[in-house]
Amino acid sequence: MLFVCPAACLLAQTPPKPAQPSAAPQSTVTLSAENPKPLPAVPPDQVIITVGDQKITAAQFDQIISSLPAQFQANARGPARKQFADNVVHVLVLSQEGKKRKLDESPAFQIQSMFQNANILAGMTYEQLGKDAKLDDAELQKYYEAHKSEFERVHARHILIRTGGSPMAVRPGQKDLTEAEALAKAQEIRKKIEAGEDFAALARAESDDTGSGSNGGDLGFFGHNQMVPPFEEAAFKMKAGELSEPVKTPFGYHLIKVEEREAKTFEELKPELEKRLRPEQAQKIMQDLQNKATVKLDPAFFGAEATPPAVPPAPPTPPAAPAPQPTAK
Repeated sequence: MLFVCPAACLLAQTPPKPAQPSAAPQSTVTLSAENPKPLPAVPPDQVIITVGDQKITAAQFDQIISSLPAQFQANARGPARKQFADNVVHVLVLSQEGKKRKLDESPAFQIQSMFQNANILAGMTYEQLGKDAKLDDAELQKYYEAHKSEFERVHARHILIRTGGSPMAVRPGQKDLTEAEALAKAQEIRKKIEAGEDFAALARAESDDTGSGSNGGDLGFFGHNQMVPPFEEAAFKMKAGELSEPVKTPFGYHLIKVEEREAKTFEELKPELEKRLRPEQAQKIMQDLQNKATVKLDPAFFGAEATPPAVPPAPPTPPAAPAPQPTAK
């Protein structure tokens, strides 16, 4: 049996997207692992659910799904669409019964309905503020210069010499080295590389990271916060072609060779920079709107130090339709 989420649960949902206009062409749903079969292509204004006198078109049904958290949407449009439709029917049936009982005239319904409607509109407005925010190149360039290192990537190889207690398993036929033994072995291999032996060949023969070792120790490109901190710190300090001293991590000792470094240009990153800054701009506009609004908090209720509330760090989110629930066995 489905029970509608209380307001506290629903307030955690994401704002709905606008429905497709009724004159839009027929559409299909992109296939994916979560959605193996496409929805039937029907006109957006075709009625697909009727409950009493209330009718829901295909476009409206899709809008209801769009109000769900992202992780539920593909399932509701695909294999669980009938189950989700049943959930919608349950809500409408209970809603219509509530109207017959005149619960929609109760003070509790009136205040909750007022706040939930305001919450939906607030979420949609916040999203629109971000879309409408004006971002000039000078502001984007300033942000780019301040955060340039975050967009750097390094292409590196490594050879891992495992130490006792490492989460990496001991290779078959190899002994569990002490820390001193592992460091000595790493230093010995480093001398061989400096003497001209091939790094990739030594990685295949000696690295305890068998995954990358079989590929000559190649880790491909990686950015910040993708490797354990000591490894990342060492790799990003190195120049292309440089070989590191043994670097200690919880896995053991690493020899790192940086193949190349990559830093995207401002023009390449401009769309991503705009995406990052739009929520920040929306937050500033929201703060300005609140500063201009007439806001009063009753000091007798909230305390003598009561002041207008600060703008929250995250946008308000509106209530949404119930997510598909697992069917009871």
